[in-house]
Amino acid sequence: MSRILVVDDDAVTCRLLAEVLRSDGTVVWDIDPRAALDRLRTEEVDLAIFDMQMPEMGGLDLLRRVRERRPGLPVVIMTAFGSIDTAVDAIASGAVDYVSKPMNLDELRATVRRALGRKAEAQAAVPVQGDAVGGMVGRTPAMIEVYKTIARVAAGPSTVLILGESGTGKELVARAIHDHSPRRSRPFVAVECSAIPESLLESELFGHVRGAFTGAVADRPGLFAEADGGTIFLDEIGDITPGLQVKLLRVLQEHEVRPVGGSQLRPVDVRVLAATNVDLTHAVAEGRFRSDLYYRVKVVTIALPPLRDRREDVPLLVDHLLKRAARQCEKDVAGVSEAALAVLRAYHWPGNIRELGHVLERAVALAHGPVLGVEDLPAELRGGPTTMPSDLLGDRPTLEALKRRYIQRVLEENGGNVSRAAAVLGVDRRSLYRMLERHGISHRSVGRED
Repeated sequence: MSRILVVDDDAVTCRLLAEVLRSDGTVVWDIDPRAALDRLRTEEVDLAIFDMQMPEMGGLDLLRRVRERRPGLPVVIMTAFGSIDTAVDAIASGAVDYVSKPMNLDELRATVRRALGRKAEAQAAVPVQGDAVGGMVGRTPAMIEVYKTIARVAAGPSTVLILGESGTGKELVARAIHDHSPRRSRPFVAVECSAIPESLLESELFGHVRGAFTGAVADRPGLFAEADGGTIFLDEIGDITPGLQVKLLRVLQEHEVRPVGGSQLRPVDVRVLAATNVDLTHAVAEGRFRSDLYYRVKVVTIALPPLRDRREDVPLLVDHLLKRAARQCEKDVAGVSEAALAVLRAYHWPGNIRELGHVLERAVALAHGPVLGVEDLPAELRGGPTTMPSDLLGDRPTLEALKRRYIQRVLEENGGNVSRAAAVLGVDRRSLYRMLERHGISHRSVGRED
């Protein structure tokens, strides 16, 4: 039977874990990390579980000392501080997995069984150095999985496809991967593919030579060359035209670019991270996206949950975004009332975290006191439904028809003001204009532009 060592300065936690894991092995425990080190000198252990925060010696320090003596021992880190950085620190220091408190016991058992199953594969990793990554906040199980995937994939060269609705933080994930990778000292270049006209995107990505087209008065290296040695993030990769998809696939396979109008190939060493808020499998099935490029960019996939599916994280996000808004607006706003927080948690957030950030920035900018109340929140949150209005759904419309109705409703509720409607929808103005054109909606028919 497997032998499991638990180290936590809380004896109650140790006893609980011993009871929970007794079907998986014999559990021994210590509340003193130094006693645990002594135990490991004389006893055989198949798996260790360490708490991150302990007064005498932290879990990561204990992990590093254990690595020196027992490099093949699988270690799982427990922590009450769920973030990218704690996940990266744990896994990069050699932990085989990471669980966040309060723990889901079924998830803990599954983690322990996975760790025991791959004991022979456990090995030390090169520690990642670097500054803390801001912006990503959350402790729900889905976000913990995102952190763990970032931690595991950051050090390698693999292409990563980041999936998620608009406003869920796909670029933050890409930056986190870059910032925890060996390329962190080199450029991170973000490209919003949908915001650049088709006629210019190839030149933007791969560069051009002088005279390649009207207005090309000098050579330009392009964004792939700018990102050489670093990372390029292709946001909304699904909007790239079929012709450009062929050229992008060649760059990924051959690691070289040909400027528009040029004859010479230029080698580039760039890690590609891509993102989309659409289902690329459908685009592949419909012939709008190349299957070979799809499989090339989705070597690793990270799926970000929408905010409505992680409402437990709303208080953490409100605290983080409120502090940021207070700094930007230079206002002494320190928190939100319980009633206002309840409203923020109940809202369905179609624009996800981006919309929440805009709402809080507006509230802070207009606030008269140090605590935001319900009256400081926009009317659509205070009196609006927490689910999609039934009059939009009554005749069971198609998804495209529903999108059109919802966009038109938001535009009408904001008097045709494109900037405000874009904030509610969680997109920028340029993206909203494209959506209006795509769905045949005239903003001028419902009000003013700005």
